[in-house]
Amino acid sequence: MNIAHMLARKGGHVFTVRPEQTIREALAELATHNIGALVVVDENDRPIGIISERDVVRWAVLDEHLFGHTVRELMTKNVIVGSPEDDLKSVAHTMTEMRVRHLPVVVGGRLVGIVSIGDVVKAQRDEYEGEVATLQIQITDDRS
Repeated sequence: MNIAHMLARKGGHVFTVRPEQTIREALAELATHNIGALVVVDENDRPIGIISERDVVRWAVLDEHLFGHTVRELMTKNVIVGSPEDDLKSVAHTMTEMRVRHLPVVVGGRLVGIVSIGDVVKAQRDEYEGEVATLQIQITDDRS
């Protein structure tokens, strides 16, 4: 299984934010959509960063007036991205090793989707359940 298969199941919609928006606006989007991260896009809708709940929490400890700051000030600029062809195991490994929970999916510099660590875990679970069902059928057939 690869990212393209995951996106086919969940869809390619990505919630985004502009770098000049305030942290208050970004938090409102996170809360409204019940999500953990927003991809920061430029005027051409190309990803230039990501802002997550973790980013905001880290800043809140340092600056209690963070709501007026811009997304650009807090966002993670060196975003780790994936491509639709990336396989599930390598994506899981990358996300675990790099300690990221959200992986924007990019093709030719354009944002085409996003996968979360939850999406990866669900895809792995579904894959394992399929393998177990196949083995159960094989065992049952062998006993007949």
